[in-house]
Amino acid sequence: MSEAGRKSIKKFWFWLSISINLGFLGFFKYYNFFAESFAEAISNVGLHVNPWTLKVILPVGISFYTFHGLSYVIDIYKDRIKPEKNFIKYSVFVSFFPLLVAGPIERATHLLPQIQKPRVFDQHKAIDGMRQILWGLFKKIVIADQCATYANMIFNHEQGYSGSTHVLGAVFFAFQIYCDFSGYSDIAIGTAKLFGIDLLKNFAFPYFSRDIAEFWRRWHISLSTWFRDYLYIPLGGSKVGTWMKVRNTFIIFLVSGFWHGANWTFIIWGLLNAIYIMPMILFKTNRNNLDIAAQGKLFPSLKEFLSIAFTFGLTVLAWIFFRSQSVTAAFHYIKKIISGSLFSMPAIKDPVLFILLAIFIMVEWVGRERHYALENIGIRLPKPIRWVTYYALVAAILYFAGTEQQFIYFQF
Repeated sequence: MSEAGRKSIKKFWFWLSISINLGFLGFFKYYNFFAESFAEAISNVGLHVNPWTLKVILPVGISFYTFHGLSYVIDIYKDRIKPEKNFIKYSVFVSFFPLLVAGPIERATHLLPQIQKPRVFDQHKAIDGMRQILWGLFKKIVIADQCATYANMIFNHEQGYSGSTHVLGAVFFAFQIYCDFSGYSDIAIGTAKLFGIDLLKNFAFPYFSRDIAEFWRRWHISLSTWFRDYLYIPLGGSKVGTWMKVRNTFIIFLVSGFWHGANWTFIIWGLLNAIYIMPMILFKTNRNNLDIAAQGKLFPSLKEFLSIAFTFGLTVLAWIFFRSQSVTAAFHYIKKIISGSLFSMPAIKDPVLFILLAIFIMVEWVGRERHYALENIGIRLPKPIRWVTYYALVAAILYFAGTEQQFIYFQF
């Protein structure tokens, strides 16, 4: 592409590369989905086929490093960067081990220049990285894995629980997926700092968002901005008519859902989020909350608190589809919630978990203006308090470490 004399030749190499990258992703991740969906569709008209399906293991992290490669190709095509002629440096960019299996999804324009230049060990950056790794481990092992125990129990045996318990199950999963995924991102970003490399920020306290548009500016930032820059803007972005903006928004969210997995539950999850954000697109209120909630204050206003609670409720509802094994199971789960048993006492009575969640939310709230919640500890608190905090976190991690819970995003 870089050496092509004519635009037609440049475009040929561009689309060939895009096709090969997406071809691998489609073959491993989506072939079975389309084959089985086709067989199910034609069975509705009386034709029965037994589709040939792949019996292969999905390569771990294939969606992440595929998007790394795509960003490199697209940025060269757009003349944003020059091709990297050193194969080792290019390989490090695509497969840098901290982010290989669950991101953040890096850009060639951001990561490659850091790989190309010499790096010097920075003690302050390394200490900050270790602090972020510690916080990531706490979120994963102490919060996410403990929530997963109850979330799995309720989602996998939903018939035996009341509506109120189902609500708790959905809330537990909301904290599980956030602490699981953002915990991994903290570990990856912190590990990269030990090598003098800064990775893209992936989460910005999304559960303190005051509307869905703000939530998506704060959740899985590297993927959201990737879709914005490489799909939404090329489709016309917000510089087109109203109905084209509606179309572009639905495309982005449906593709985002499909990126997460070959299951109709993910597509419904993406569609539901598109519906959530649609009134904001139509009334042009999607950029109303660009600052931090209650910035510079200890407590939010009543309006901010209610907005945060409402946004969190919408998000939890969408997570039910994300977590369920099928669309039918998701609707059964929601049906159970809106039953009369919603007003009964929930079956989960684990005071330790509720206390841990309360402490976690308070720490996140206090540190919401930083890159990660624990960053405040290293900046503002005296050394004795810092070390007490570190030892307390390590003790909690060691105490709750037990049955392995795989990172959720390893499957994507």
